[in-house]
Amino acid sequence: MSSEAVAVRVAALLIARRETVAVAESSAGGLIAARLLAVPGASAYFLGGGVVYTGAARAGLLGITAEEMAGMRPSTEAYARFLAGRVRERLGADWGLAESGATGPSGNRYGDAAGHACFAACGAGMLARTLETGSTDRAANMEDFAEGALRVLEEALRG
Repeated sequence: MSSEAVAVRVAALLIARRETVAVAESSAGGLIAARLLAVPGASAYFLGGGVVYTGAARAGLLGITAEEMAGMRPSTEAYARFLAGRVRERLGADWGLAESGATGPSGNRYGDAAGHACFAACGAGMLARTLETGSTDRAANMEDFAEGALRVLEEALRG
């Protein structure tokens, strides 16, 4: 199953529910937003988002302070839940979707292996998942991370 097919299903669910989504992604590098925007009618459900790949982006785009980050590290489900909630709040969306991980070819500075990613969807409920691809292929992991995040949102929407 491709991330494009999952995005089509997510778009249909959001449109049917008359709900919106905002995205905060990191290692997927914009692919989550791209998949959602590739579906015709995206303006009905997609409010926007950003690639929060660095602390500077996190602060500038989402207003996340060093104090708020105290005791939390990226690439965890807790961090993904935090990002999803923040992007939802900042853009006034019904749903926030977030991703944080390590694409490869090596692991990240937090000790996670390449292919590790965490996702969260925050809306009527909260759902978080972790993916371990076991791959060091950066481009393939980015695609897998986009699909994984979209699957989490789909699961949350189906409740």
